[in-house]
Amino acid sequence: MTNPPNFKRFLLTDDEQAQHNDAPGHDNETGFGDEPGTHHNGHESEREPWAGMLIRKSANEWIERAKSLPYENMIFDRFWAEGELCVLFATTNVGKSLLAVQIADDISRGRPTLGLKTEIMASKVLYFDFELTVKQFEGRYAAKDELKKECYDHYVFNDNLQRIEVDVAADLPKGLSILDGINESIKIQIMESGAKILIVDNLTYLSDKAEKAQDALPLMKYLQTLKRQYGLSILALAHTPKRDASKPITLNDLQGSSMVSNFLDSAFCIGKSATDPSVRYLKQIKQRRDGEFYGIDNVLTCQINKTANFTGFEILENGTTSEYDHLKQISDSDKESQTAEIMQLHQRGFSFRQIGDQLGISHMKAKRAYDSVTTVTACNRV
Repeated sequence: MTNPPNFKRFLLTDDEQAQHNDAPGHDNETGFGDEPGTHHNGHESEREPWAGMLIRKSANEWIERAKSLPYENMIFDRFWAEGELCVLFATTNVGKSLLAVQIADDISRGRPTLGLKTEIMASKVLYFDFELTVKQFEGRYAAKDELKKECYDHYVFNDNLQRIEVDVAADLPKGLSILDGINESIKIQIMESGAKILIVDNLTYLSDKAEKAQDALPLMKYLQTLKRQYGLSILALAHTPKRDASKPITLNDLQGSSMVSNFLDSAFCIGKSATDPSVRYLKQIKQRRDGEFYGIDNVLTCQINKTANFTGFEILENGTTSEYDHLKQISDSDKESQTAEIMQLHQRGFSFRQIGDQLGISHMKAKRAYDSVTTVTACNRV
C-alpha cells in the first residue's frame, strides 16, 4: 500500500508548501519529516513541542483562500460535481454499470446525461471496469445476430472514454498483494493519462471485505487521497445488500455506511420500482454542494432501453415522482409469512442480524417480530 496521505500538503497553498518542504528534517520524497518535535544537531535529538497537523485560520481567511479555488461544476446534474468522491449504489441487476457507462460516454462528448444539466466541457474519463469481460461489454453496445452468434453495428464511443480492465497475465512485484497492486496501477493510469475524471466499477473488487465498515474505511481514505493529490472527480459504484423493498432507500443501505459515509462528498442510488419491474428511479442520498433536489418526494423515474447498439437509461414522461409510489406494499398475509420465517430461522440458530440480512430487513425488525410472537405465547400460557 502507498504511504499514508500527507494531510498537511493537501491544505497548504503553494507558497506555504514550499516553506514546509524547506523545513529542517523534511523529506520531499515521502512528504514526511522527522519524528514530531525533533531536530538534528550532530548530537542526540532534542524534543520540541509538535505543532500538530491542523491549520487554523479565521473564517474570512478561509473564504479568501476559497476564492482562488476553481468552481465545482456539475458533471451529472445535482448528483455528482467536480472535485467530489461520489458513490452510486444499488442492488444487483438494476443497471448501475449501464448508467455509469452512459455518464462516462456523455462526459467524453461534453453532452448532458439524460438531458439533465452538466457544466463541463468534453473531457477524458477513465472507466475502471472490474465487472464485465470485454465480450460482455461488447454485447451491451452492439446489435446481435442470435443465429450467427455474433455482434455487429457496434456503437462508436468517443476516444476520450478509456476503459481499463485488469491484466490477469501481468506479473505482480514480490511482496505486493493483488489489491495493493491494483491500487498502485490506478495511480499509474492517472499519471500516464492525465485524466481528471474516474469511474470505478466497483468498490467490491477493490476491497473484498468492503461490506464491513472497518474494512471499507482504508479504501475510501485511499480514494480521497487520490482525489486530493491529483485533483480528481471520482464516481465509485457499490452494491447494496438485500434490503426491505417496502422502505425508502437511505445511506444505511450502502455497504459499510456507518464509517464510509464520512469520506463521501455525495452519494445517489438506483431504486427498482416494486409496482413496475421495468421502472428505475434515481435518488440523492448525500450532498454537500447544493441542497437536496431529487429526494424522497421527487425521485427521477427512468427505464432501461436498448436501441440497436446502446443499452442505457431514459427518463419517463412523468419525470419525477414520490419514492413511496415505488415501494412494496406489505399485506397482512405477507407479514404473517415473514414472521413465520423469522421464527423458523431463529429456531435454527440464526442471530437476528443474520435473519435480517437474509430477509432484507433490519435486525431490530426481526427481533420485534420474534418478541411479538413470544410475548403473545407467554400471555396465552398464563
